[in-house]
Amino acid sequence: MEYENKLVLAPMVRIGTLPFRLLAAEYGADITYGEEIIDHKLVKCDRRLNEKIGSIDFVEKGTGSVVFRTCDEEKDRVVFQMGTSDAVRALMAAQMVCKDVAAVDINMGCPKSFSVSGGMGAALLTKPDLIHDILTTLRRNMSIPVTCKIRLLKSSQDTVELARRIEKTGVSALAVHGRKVPDRPRDPAKWSEIADVVASLSIPVIANGDVFEYDDFQRIKVATGTSSVMVARGALWNASIFCPKGKLPWEDVKREYVRKAALWRGEEL
Repeated sequence: MEYENKLVLAPMVRIGTLPFRLLAAEYGADITYGEEIIDHKLVKCDRRLNEKIGSIDFVEKGTGSVVFRTCDEEKDRVVFQMGTSDAVRALMAAQMVCKDVAAVDINMGCPKSFSVSGGMGAALLTKPDLIHDILTTLRRNMSIPVTCKIRLLKSSQDTVELARRIEKTGVSALAVHGRKVPDRPRDPAKWSEIADVVASLSIPVIANGDVFEYDDFQRIKVATGTSSVMVARGALWNASIFCPKGKLPWEDVKREYVRKAALWRGEEL
């Protein structure tokens, strides 16, 4: 997996499922993150080949619910994003999926209560020693790339210091959402603070925040100095944002998504 000059679909809970990831890739996304999966949940799963539709499913024991679904078509670009607060458990989960995904990413930016209350997501931003433990444990034991996604800290200096500590763990790339934990989506992303991180690291930095049109990819690249950009809401609203020629009509995109969703459920329209 290479991280330079890439257009990236961000991890989005209840959005980044297999049909949506394939749709984004069809429109031009180079890397597609799955929705965050909690390590507790994955370690209770069995890996199964779904011969009916050709998918690889991680199925929860007892309930039979599919926790994570992927397929060979996306193996070289799908990133498994994990919510965790424990290095050993994170490794157990990562080892279960490592042969079916291109990379593993640790969520260190989600500010939602379900994540923070469990010591995951943005709660990790104040625990640099735990961050180091999780990332180094994964790096020492995994053959595929390991990355993480963070938010900005209280000051740009604090963010840069954390980013440098993360870089020293050996991660392949770092995604930075240009907002702080208390910020809301309506608050402008601070591209200048992402630029401070880019200037301080030697590994690829993936810039995230306020990308809503294809032209925004170039604007954030110029503003931050990075070559790779991640988009969340812009892709949610219209997955064809990755198309260089411009977005397709929303009705066309919706129709194609419904078709893919039915296909990967083994249904006919």
